[in-house]
Amino acid sequence: MDTKRMIFCLLVAAIISPVFTEEWRASVVKELDALVTSCVVVPCSFTHPKDSLILPTSRLRGIWHRSTDRNQRIYYEDSTHVLENFRGRTKLLGHLGQNNCSLEMANITDHDNGPFCFRIKLARTETDTSTVDKFSFVESCVEFRMLPDPPNPKLSHPKMAIQDRPYTITCSVRHTCPSHVPKLTWSRGTADDVIEVHKETGLGYWEAESILTIIPEEKDDHSDVTCTAQFNGQKTSSATVTLNVKRTENYNHIIIPTVAAIGTAVIFAVFCIFMVKRYKKRIAELQNQEGSVWNRLSRMSRR
Repeated sequence: MDTKRMIFCLLVAAIISPVFTEEWRASVVKELDALVTSCVVVPCSFTHPKDSLILPTSRLRGIWHRSTDRNQRIYYEDSTHVLENFRGRTKLLGHLGQNNCSLEMANITDHDNGPFCFRIKLARTETDTSTVDKFSFVESCVEFRMLPDPPNPKLSHPKMAIQDRPYTITCSVRHTCPSHVPKLTWSRGTADDVIEVHKETGLGYWEAESILTIIPEEKDDHSDVTCTAQFNGQKTSSATVTLNVKRTENYNHIIIPTVAAIGTAVIFAVFCIFMVKRYKKRIAELQNQEGSVWNRLSRMSRR
């Protein structure tokens, strides 16, 4: 009888233990680029056994630590329990009470590659800080790919610019530090010519975008337009496009001589008509005079 009872208990334990072990869950980005001297934000969220209740942040203790040793903390609310080279460089973004465990690490160094894992503790009450529940998400850790230099911006633009018509160039750069967005500047144009966009592309990556619209002139042909990205930590990168400006068709060299020729012909025709009329009038006057003389001579001869 005892043997059957023991087997039954073991079966029940085997069935319900996965349920309890899966009650604490975390969603952490596995791998991120991290620019040296800049910062990086690790998106992180978690669920807990009391998800139906709203747990106050004051009862939750969030910890980030090295994967090899949970006592090597890179973040904790009490900085005296944090590794010295991480003190003042890490902080949580958002609120643990909203299941947000996202971590920001500033002033990235060459040795901050990780992996780093998240650990959560739940205090009994806001005043009684003894732990009633805790969980380490050692299977959901993040590792950084260290970037000594920033990525170059990407430029998107039409191949041909047309003189005196709007021409748009889009400059974009990907990053992992949304709390300090890279600043994009142009070698020409003003603030009124630029539209800025910042969007999340997923998996811990963001994209800063600057859209420049200019009116190229004929003199801008083969000139350069440069977009420069300045990252947190003062590192910069840039990309350049050379304008190929197509001149708009100009028919003035045909229209002006044609109009001048037509105008000259009209003036000449009017002058000719005027001279012909004047000549005919003079002839008529002379004929009238000759007729009058002939009549007088005829009368004199009859006498």
